[in-house]
Amino acid sequence: MSPPIGHVAPRETSRDTLARARARAALIPDLLVEAQRVANNVFAGWHGRRKRGVGENFWQFRPYVPGENMAAIDWRRSARDDHVYVRDREWQAAHMVWLWVDESSSMLFGSDRAIVPKQSRGLVLAFALAELLARSGERLGWLGVSRPIISRHAAERLGEALIAAPPQTEIPGAEYVRNFSDVVIFSDFLQDRETAESRLRALARQGARGHLVQIVDPVEEKFPYAGRVEFSDPESGEKLTVGSAQLLARDYGGLFADHIEWVRRLARSIGWTHTLHHTDRLASQALSALHVHLSQSAGRR
Repeated sequence: MSPPIGHVAPRETSRDTLARARARAALIPDLLVEAQRVANNVFAGWHGRRKRGVGENFWQFRPYVPGENMAAIDWRRSARDDHVYVRDREWQAAHMVWLWVDESSSMLFGSDRAIVPKQSRGLVLAFALAELLARSGERLGWLGVSRPIISRHAAERLGEALIAAPPQTEIPGAEYVRNFSDVVIFSDFLQDRETAESRLRALARQGARGHLVQIVDPVEEKFPYAGRVEFSDPESGEKLTVGSAQLLARDYGGLFADHIEWVRRLARSIGWTHTLHHTDRLASQALSALHVHLSQSAGRR
């Protein structure tokens, strides 16, 4: 069972941290392969985030609009029929997108109703998004772990940087984020609310446009337990045994619904987007939703 909402966990020991880092390092190669598969499935509907402007690469022909600079007319293309066409070029300034995946102990939770644990799904989504954005020439970084890079193999390079880093359990500070960057955070947001809100508002004050992907295991929301059940807090190791779990369902359901709404309201209050993703659903669903949000964000540049 995930920790109580707003729960503050004790610091884990250095041995625990090392064990978690090693376990994650062993998983990352397989997660990168899965991320590439997900990215390829979504790529057919991924139209990139290109924007018309000054650049060297050809983008498209479009009809000439009276009043435009006639020097932009492509006379060779226009000679093919009775229309006058302008040759548009692609905007060349690479945008900056920061990624971050919560690796708190609660993110390790995965029930028998989920496809994968929450942390694995968050990492796959982040790597898949990096794969797609790299194909569009975006500059990518991992908050608190990696410097910005531009590379066709950005997902692999970010994975290598993450392998060498300790588990990421707190939303990083805003010192590296600049105006007009995008920040995408994958988490269950079950950490201390005051700290999480403070970090997110600091990122927003830097001018970053953010996207919160809240990852939830289906049993966390539906609470399908009955009879005598022992619950274990993955953060503290504390255990709670109840004789009739169904008696807790109504109160728990209300608290968890409030938690999801708190994340949604927080995102809205700072001008960010919120995507709720369940781990019994396909990763491509959340990736497609992110595509829409990031494309809209690019259009407001």
